[in-house]
Amino acid sequence: MDRDSLDEHLSRISTLWSMIFQAHDPEGDAATAAQRVLLLRYSGAAYRYLLGALRDPDAAADLAQEFAVRFLRGQFRRADPGRGRFRDYLKTALSRLVTDHYRARQGWPQALSPDGPEPAAPSASSADDDRAFLAGWREELLERTWQALADANPTFHAVLRLRSEQPDLPSPRMAEELTARLGREVNAAWGRKTLQRAQGKFADLLLDEVAVSLEEATPEALRQELEATDLLRYCRSALARRHPAAAGGA
Repeated sequence: MDRDSLDEHLSRISTLWSMIFQAHDPEGDAATAAQRVLLLRYSGAAYRYLLGALRDPDAAADLAQEFAVRFLRGQFRRADPGRGRFRDYLKTALSRLVTDHYRARQGWPQALSPDGPEPAAPSASSADDDRAFLAGWREELLERTWQALADANPTFHAVLRLRSEQPDLPSPRMAEELTARLGREVNAAWGRKTLQRAQGKFADLLLDEVAVSLEEATPEALRQELEATDLLRYCRSALARRHPAAAGGA
Protein backbone atom coordinates (compact mmCIF):
# COMPACT_ATOMS: atom_id res chain seq x y z
CA MET A 1 0.00 0.00 0.00
CA ASP A 2 1.41 3.40 -0.96
CA ARG A 3 1.73 6.30 1.49
CA ASP A 4 -1.32 8.20 0.23
CA SER A 5 -3.56 5.13 0.45
CA LEU A 6 -2.33 4.36 3.96
CA ASP A 7 -2.95 7.93 5.09
CA GLU A 8 -6.46 7.77 3.65
CA HIS A 9 -7.22 4.54 5.51
CA LEU A 10 -5.74 5.89 8.76
CA SER A 11 -7.94 8.97 8.49
CA ARG A 12 -11.01 6.81 7.89
CA ILE A 13 -10.27 4.64 10.94
CA SER A 14 -9.78 7.68 13.16
CA THR A 15 -13.04 9.21 11.94
CA LEU A 16 -14.89 5.93 12.37
CA TRP A 17 -13.68 5.43 15.91
CA SER A 18 -14.57 9.03 16.78
CA MET A 19 -18.13 8.45 15.61
CA ILE A 20 -18.42 5.15 17.49
CA PHE A 21 -17.07 6.58 20.74
CA GLN A 22 -19.21 9.71 20.49
CA ALA A 23 -22.26 7.52 20.12
CA HIS A 24 -21.48 5.83 23.46
CA ASP A 25 -21.08 8.42 26.20
CA PRO A 26 -18.84 7.42 29.10
CA GLU A 27 -21.64 8.21 31.59
CA GLY A 28 -19.26 9.69 34.10
CA ASP A 29 -16.74 6.85 33.96
CA ALA A 30 -13.51 8.84 33.86
CA ALA A 31 -11.26 5.80 33.51
CA THR A 32 -13.17 4.45 30.53
CA ALA A 33 -13.29 7.89 28.93
CA ALA A 34 -9.51 8.24 29.30
CA GLN A 35 -8.99 4.83 27.69
CA ARG A 36 -11.16 5.88 24.75
CA VAL A 37 -9.06 8.99 24.28
CA LEU A 38 -5.90 6.88 24.14
CA LEU A 39 -7.50 4.38 21.78
CA LEU A 40 -8.54 7.14 19.43
CA ARG A 41 -5.12 8.74 19.63
CA TYR A 42 -3.45 5.51 18.57
CA SER A 43 -6.03 4.17 16.16
CA GLY A 44 -3.35 4.41 13.48
CA ALA A 45 -1.12 1.97 15.35
CA ALA A 46 -4.05 -0.42 15.65
CA TYR A 47 -4.78 -0.28 11.93
CA ARG A 48 -1.12 -0.74 11.01
CA TYR A 49 -0.99 -3.90 13.10
CA LEU A 50 -4.21 -5.28 11.64
CA LEU A 51 -3.06 -4.47 8.11
CA GLY A 52 0.21 -6.30 8.70
CA ALA A 53 -1.59 -9.32 10.17
CA LEU A 54 -4.29 -9.56 7.48
CA ARG A 55 -2.53 -7.98 4.47
CA ASP A 56 -5.92 -6.76 3.29
CA PRO A 57 -6.85 -3.06 3.75
CA ASP A 58 -10.61 -3.69 3.72
CA ALA A 59 -10.44 -6.62 6.14
CA ALA A 60 -8.18 -4.57 8.43
CA ALA A 61 -10.69 -1.71 8.39
CA ASP A 62 -13.55 -4.08 9.19
CA LEU A 63 -11.62 -5.59 12.08
CA ALA A 64 -10.68 -2.13 13.36
CA GLN A 65 -14.38 -1.30 13.53
CA GLU A 66 -15.05 -4.60 15.29
CA PHE A 67 -12.32 -3.78 17.80
CA ALA A 68 -13.93 -0.44 18.71
CA VAL A 69 -17.32 -2.10 19.18
CA ARG A 70 -15.89 -4.90 21.33
CA PHE A 71 -14.01 -2.40 23.46
CA LEU A 72 -17.21 -0.49 24.15
CA ARG A 73 -18.91 -3.75 25.11
CA GLY A 74 -16.17 -4.42 27.63
CA GLN A 75 -14.92 -7.57 25.93
CA PHE A 76 -11.25 -6.78 26.62
CA ARG A 77 -11.52 -6.37 30.39
CA ARG A 78 -8.81 -8.95 31.08
CA ALA A 79 -6.41 -6.91 28.95
CA ASP A 80 -6.45 -4.11 31.51
CA PRO A 81 -4.51 -0.97 30.49
CA GLY A 82 -4.21 -0.14 34.19
CA ARG A 83 -1.94 -3.14 34.71
CA GLY A 84 0.88 -2.00 32.48
CA ARG A 85 1.80 -0.12 29.33
CA PHE A 86 -1.09 0.95 27.16
CA ARG A 87 0.56 -0.41 24.03
CA ASP A 88 0.75 -3.85 25.65
CA TYR A 89 -2.98 -3.70 26.33
CA LEU A 90 -3.71 -2.62 22.76
CA LYS A 91 -1.49 -5.30 21.25
CA THR A 92 -3.04 -8.06 23.39
CA ALA A 93 -6.58 -7.02 22.52
CA LEU A 94 -5.82 -6.75 18.79
CA SER A 95 -4.01 -10.07 18.77
CA ARG A 96 -7.07 -11.76 20.28
CA LEU A 97 -9.23 -10.15 17.64
CA VAL A 98 -7.00 -11.43 14.83
CA THR A 99 -7.02 -14.93 16.35
CA ASP A 100 -10.83 -14.86 16.48
CA HIS A 101 -10.89 -13.70 12.86
CA TYR A 102 -8.84 -16.66 11.64
CA ARG A 103 -10.82 -19.12 13.74
CA ALA A 104 -14.04 -17.80 12.23
CA ARG A 105 -12.61 -18.13 8.71
CA GLN A 106 -11.83 -21.79 9.33
CA GLY A 107 -15.55 -22.35 9.76
CA TRP A 108 -16.44 -20.47 6.56
CA PRO A 109 -15.21 -22.51 3.57
CA GLN A 110 -15.16 -20.39 0.44
CA ALA A 111 -14.33 -20.99 -3.18
CA LEU A 112 -11.14 -19.12 -4.02
CA SER A 113 -10.56 -17.41 -7.32
CA PRO A 114 -7.61 -18.93 -9.18
CA ASP A 115 -6.42 -15.40 -9.90
CA GLY A 116 -6.74 -14.19 -6.31
CA PRO A 117 -3.92 -13.96 -3.75
CA GLU A 118 -3.19 -16.72 -1.30
CA PRO A 119 -5.08 -16.19 1.96
CA ALA A 120 -3.03 -14.46 4.64
CA ALA A 121 -1.80 -16.56 7.54
CA PRO A 122 -1.23 -15.62 11.15
CA SER A 123 2.23 -14.41 12.18
CA ALA A 124 4.88 -17.08 12.26
CA SER A 125 5.61 -16.62 15.96
CA SER A 126 4.74 -14.57 19.00
CA ALA A 127 8.13 -12.85 18.73
CA ASP A 128 7.42 -11.87 15.12
CA ASP A 129 4.00 -10.62 16.16
CA ASP A 130 5.50 -8.50 18.94
CA ARG A 131 8.09 -7.01 16.59
CA ALA A 132 5.46 -6.19 13.98
CA PHE A 133 3.27 -4.42 16.49
CA LEU A 134 6.19 -2.51 17.99
CA ALA A 135 7.29 -1.34 14.54
CA GLY A 136 3.80 0.00 13.82
CA TRP A 137 3.59 1.62 17.25
CA ARG A 138 6.95 3.32 16.72
CA GLU A 139 5.90 4.58 13.31
CA GLU A 140 2.69 5.97 14.77
CA LEU A 141 4.59 7.86 17.49
CA LEU A 142 6.91 9.37 14.90
CA GLU A 143 4.06 10.31 12.56
CA ARG A 144 2.19 11.99 15.39
CA THR A 145 5.34 13.89 16.34
CA TRP A 146 5.87 15.08 12.78
CA GLN A 147 2.28 16.32 12.70
CA ALA A 148 2.71 18.06 16.04
CA LEU A 149 5.84 19.79 14.72
CA ALA A 150 4.00 20.92 11.58
CA ASP A 151 1.21 22.37 13.74
CA ALA A 152 3.59 24.05 16.19
CA ASN A 153 6.12 25.46 13.72
CA PRO A 154 5.74 24.88 9.96
CA THR A 155 9.20 26.32 9.29
CA PHE A 156 10.86 23.86 11.66
CA HIS A 157 8.88 21.09 10.00
CA ALA A 158 10.02 22.08 6.52
CA VAL A 159 13.67 22.31 7.55
CA LEU A 160 13.72 19.01 9.40
CA ARG A 161 11.78 17.21 6.66
CA LEU A 162 14.33 18.33 4.12
CA ARG A 163 17.18 17.07 6.28
CA SER A 164 15.45 13.70 6.80
CA GLU A 165 14.79 13.36 3.07
CA GLN A 166 18.32 14.40 2.04
CA PRO A 167 20.64 13.87 5.02
CA ASP A 168 23.83 14.46 2.99
CA LEU A 169 22.74 17.72 1.41
CA PRO A 170 25.45 20.41 1.91
CA SER A 171 24.42 23.55 3.79
CA PRO A 172 24.54 25.86 0.72
CA ARG A 173 22.34 23.49 -1.29
CA MET A 174 20.05 23.08 1.69
CA ALA A 175 19.65 26.86 1.85
CA GLU A 176 18.74 26.97 -1.85
CA GLU A 177 16.13 24.24 -1.45
CA LEU A 178 14.65 25.89 1.65
CA THR A 179 14.45 29.22 -0.17
CA ALA A 180 12.27 27.50 -2.78
CA ARG A 181 10.15 25.62 -0.26
CA LEU A 182 9.59 28.51 2.13
CA GLY A 183 9.14 31.19 -0.50
CA ARG A 184 11.73 33.47 1.07
CA GLU A 185 15.48 33.69 0.82
CA VAL A 186 17.53 32.03 3.53
CA ASN A 187 21.26 31.42 3.87
CA ALA A 188 23.33 28.45 5.00
CA ALA A 189 23.96 29.83 8.50
CA TRP A 190 20.22 30.32 9.04
CA GLY A 191 19.59 26.80 7.80
CA ARG A 192 22.07 25.23 10.22
CA LYS A 193 20.76 27.19 13.20
CA THR A 194 17.13 26.52 12.36
CA LEU A 195 17.84 22.83 11.84
CA GLN A 196 19.36 22.64 15.31
CA ARG A 197 16.33 24.32 16.85
CA ALA A 198 13.95 22.12 14.85
CA GLN A 199 15.71 18.96 16.07
CA GLY A 200 15.34 20.14 19.65
CA LYS A 201 11.66 20.90 19.18
CA PHE A 202 11.03 17.53 17.55
CA ALA A 203 12.75 15.77 20.44
CA ASP A 204 10.61 17.61 23.00
CA LEU A 205 7.42 16.78 21.11
CA LEU A 206 8.43 13.14 20.81
CA LEU A 207 9.00 12.95 24.56
CA ASP A 208 5.54 14.43 25.08
CA GLU A 209 4.00 11.88 22.71
CA VAL A 210 5.65 8.92 24.41
CA ALA A 211 4.68 10.26 27.85
CA VAL A 212 1.02 10.42 26.82
CA SER A 213 1.11 6.74 25.89
CA LEU A 214 2.27 5.68 29.36
CA GLU A 215 0.06 4.96 32.34
CA GLU A 216 2.57 6.72 34.59
CA ALA A 217 5.19 8.79 32.78
CA THR A 218 7.88 8.65 35.44
CA PRO A 219 11.41 9.52 34.26
CA GLU A 220 12.47 5.86 34.47
CA ALA A 221 9.36 4.60 32.67
CA LEU A 222 9.89 7.20 29.95
CA ARG A 223 13.49 6.17 29.42
CA GLN A 224 12.59 2.47 29.30
CA GLU A 225 9.83 3.10 26.76
CA LEU A 226 12.18 5.14 24.58
CA GLU A 227 14.67 2.28 24.65
CA ALA A 228 12.01 -0.36 23.96
CA THR A 229 10.71 1.54 20.94
CA ASP A 230 14.19 2.48 19.66
CA LEU A 231 13.35 6.18 19.93
CA LEU A 232 15.92 7.22 22.52
CA ARG A 233 18.41 8.20 19.81
CA TYR A 234 16.01 10.91 18.63
CA CYS A 235 15.66 12.61 21.98
CA ARG A 236 18.49 11.61 24.31
CA SER A 237 19.53 15.24 24.84
CA ALA A 238 15.93 16.33 25.45
CA LEU A 239 15.51 13.59 28.04
CA ALA A 240 18.73 14.75 29.71
CA ARG A 241 17.38 18.30 29.96
CA ARG A 242 14.15 17.15 31.59
CA HIS A 243 15.36 14.20 33.63
CA PRO A 244 19.15 14.16 34.03
CA ALA A 245 19.17 11.08 36.26
CA ALA A 246 17.04 9.02 33.87
CA ALA A 247 19.13 10.05 30.86
CA GLY A 248 22.28 9.14 32.70
CA GLY A 249 21.04 5.58 33.07
CA ALA A 250 20.40 5.23 29.33
